[in-house]
Amino acid sequence: MSYKDVSIKLMNKYPAIVDLQNRCHRRIPDVARAYLETGTDDEICLKRNRKDFDKITFTPKFLKGSLRPDITTELLGDEYDAPIGVAPVGLTGLMWPKAEIFMAEACRAFNIPMCLSTLATETPEKVGPILNGKGWFQLYTPKEKELAFQLLDRARENGFNTLVITIDIPSPSRRQRTKRAGLVMPPKITPGFIWQGITHPVWSYHTLKRGLPKLRTVEAYSDFKDMMSVGKFTHSQMGGNLSWDYVNDLKSEWEGPVILKGILHPEDAIKAVEEGFNGIVVSNHGARQFDGAISSIEALPAIAKVINGQIPIILDSGIRSGLDVIKAIALGADFVLLGRAFIYGVAALGKYGTHHTAQIIIEEIKNGMMQLGVETLDEIKTLQTEVSAW
Repeated sequence: MSYKDVSIKLMNKYPAIVDLQNRCHRRIPDVARAYLETGTDDEICLKRNRKDFDKITFTPKFLKGSLRPDITTELLGDEYDAPIGVAPVGLTGLMWPKAEIFMAEACRAFNIPMCLSTLATETPEKVGPILNGKGWFQLYTPKEKELAFQLLDRARENGFNTLVITIDIPSPSRRQRTKRAGLVMPPKITPGFIWQGITHPVWSYHTLKRGLPKLRTVEAYSDFKDMMSVGKFTHSQMGGNLSWDYVNDLKSEWEGPVILKGILHPEDAIKAVEEGFNGIVVSNHGARQFDGAISSIEALPAIAKVINGQIPIILDSGIRSGLDVIKAIALGADFVLLGRAFIYGVAALGKYGTHHTAQIIIEEIKNGMMQLGVETLDEIKTLQTEVSAW
């Protein structure tokens, strides 16, 4: 059975991302739900990401005659069927086993990109070939540059064509909700964890079938393969303050487009252009790093103004609908990435969850364009928006 065979039934039962979110929450244990949904500290930024999207409105124009929205787009030399892609998510298998495999299969089917995290639970060797040359690889920069180069080699050899360097992790964040839920890195088998498994039997069955979630990409570099050793190695190596010299060295090593992810300040955006990077992701890391950060959508217009079309601007953090995608494009984005929304789909529906998430977002984009009287993504950029006071 294919997604086409079940798509109408699923759309009638789960017509919006919130329906997938609700089903996801019922199917996964507390530790997985906390990891997926948490922000940091008081989680004010998490709320800000959504509130700021809700402040944006349009004034539709009508009597435009017959409209046929075209949402195909070109980005960094590739053609995509929609201006959306899967954002990098770490420890994905905690939410649903084989999540990266299912997401990659859907991205190939819908001709949209997927960005695989360094801290994914499936490897570039496993995921890359599925993506048919349109995979992006997200790098959490190791302190040892030689290790970074090894990771880039693995990504390149397995068909990833675009490098995404995450720059917004100068220090580990304080995700208090995950601590309260009992999640530690790496995950430990505790009585509480066992009880959550018993009370979420479908998740447990698939987890036991695949094996407990592991950071399979980075475990190759740890002297010991147990989860504790890999966790300690990852904590000691990944993240920390970066420099322009370091990211430039990575750019020189990579044969293909290089994107900087985590830009919020216009001056950083200008510097990215000056240093020859091929694109930027305006992102506050899904509100998971710094609770005092500006929302991505609020940061976008000022960055779009200084970039002025010189390189593509991608937006993530807070997007939950096709209307949000339209708002992002209207305010200056060329493309968007969604993380949590796609995980909701996988955890809610398994194999075809990402297919269904993509279908919802695409239908909402096209419907919104019809309501606004536009046929192309370029026309969206000309729409007049109203924004309540930030």
